[in-house]
Amino acid sequence: MDDQQAPAPQDQPAGQPPPPGAPLPPQDTPQDTPRPPYGAPAPPGYGQTAPPLPPGYGPQPGYGRPPVPYPGGGPISPSDARMWSILAHLGGTFLSFLVPLVIFLVFKDRDLFVRRHSAAALNFHITLAIAYIVLAITVIGLLVIPFLWLASLVFTILASIAAGDGRDYQYPLSLKLVH
Repeated sequence: MDDQQAPAPQDQPAGQPPPPGAPLPPQDTPQDTPRPPYGAPAPPGYGQTAPPLPPGYGPQPGYGRPPVPYPGGGPISPSDARMWSILAHLGGTFLSFLVPLVIFLVFKDRDLFVRRHSAAALNFHITLAIAYIVLAITVIGLLVIPFLWLASLVFTILASIAAGDGRDYQYPLSLKLVH
């Protein structure tokens, strides 16, 4: 037997491979936690999350994505603002004040243009609902309701065109209940 042994890997100069037959150096490789077999109980501590980080560690202010100042999400694009404004006006034609109300509640803090148009549509369609109720009670009012509906349709179309062009619109004879 030879008294000479192969040099240990730490004794080798950097950049040279170990000689053939020499043992490989141990490598630190992270291992996944082995999963228990299907149906077997999990060992204690398996699947637990890491403990919370102490104060001062983890994400710091000023790093990463800034917080969004809008509660419902970020601001919307001008084309989306025009679309939602048009829907607020036209939706009231079919479902009274419900569509403008939903659009107002969803977008009031995200875009001022949508807020102004949905509030105007909401005020107008609430005013129309009150007028329809009052006119339905009176006999002469039953003759006026078709003309009121036709006038409201014309005003809604004018408001939708203004919203599509990016202009403000105020309905005539509308109560100012929502701002």
